[in-house]
Amino acid sequence: MRLKDRIALVTGASRGIGRAVAERYAKEGAHVIATARTVGGLEELDDAIKAAGGTATMIPLDLMSPDGIEKMGQAVLDRFKRLDILVGNAAVAATLGPVAQISAKDWQESIVLNLTANWRLIRSFQPLLEQSEAGRAIFVTSGVTKGLPAYFGAYSATKSALDALIVTWCKEIEKTKIRANLLSPGAVRTRMRAGAFPGEDPMTVTPPEAITGIFVELAEASCQRHGEWVKAQP
Repeated sequence: MRLKDRIALVTGASRGIGRAVAERYAKEGAHVIATARTVGGLEELDDAIKAAGGTATMIPLDLMSPDGIEKMGQAVLDRFKRLDILVGNAAVAATLGPVAQISAKDWQESIVLNLTANWRLIRSFQPLLEQSEAGRAIFVTSGVTKGLPAYFGAYSATKSALDALIVTWCKEIEKTKIRANLLSPGAVRTRMRAGAFPGEDPMTVTPPEAITGIFVELAEASCQRHGEWVKAQP
């Protein structure tokens, strides 16, 4: 129960890494606020958490909606008065291809979900994290920001911008009780990865549940790591 009585918000929680983290946080004693676009996935997550003896609040939400994040922030404030853990996990990977052939729709969606939504999360939830005795924030990045491979233009650009945003924010909050980090999960068995590597055998890839330990470590009140780019190790 390393997160006992802590309030944790996880975006993109209906499947993949987000779902695995939400379930693990609940098992560690946190009350999980799970948000995603897929209502059915959230309902399944809610059932799984309750069956394991945990507690959760489900918020169906499209993070690209004009004011949905801000309304969610107000709802969390009204009910819980604080937020202890923020996990910015939701992301989209545009169809792989040359930069010159990225569609306007894919480019815009990548920017809004991978970058702008996380800025809006910070703007809406920093005041709530400040109300915690030990606010912790984790933003999921990617190893593509280090290698910048061909054909990942929109994903690499937005994840690299996210890295810059979070590192800058971390410098601004050094004197607060908030500790924030970037976390690269590595190769994980998710729907997003399957779309990017359709010929890969998914059973050769690390399952999401295997990397949740580092999410717990960075979310603990005792954790003092800050402003780091952390690579998950299964």
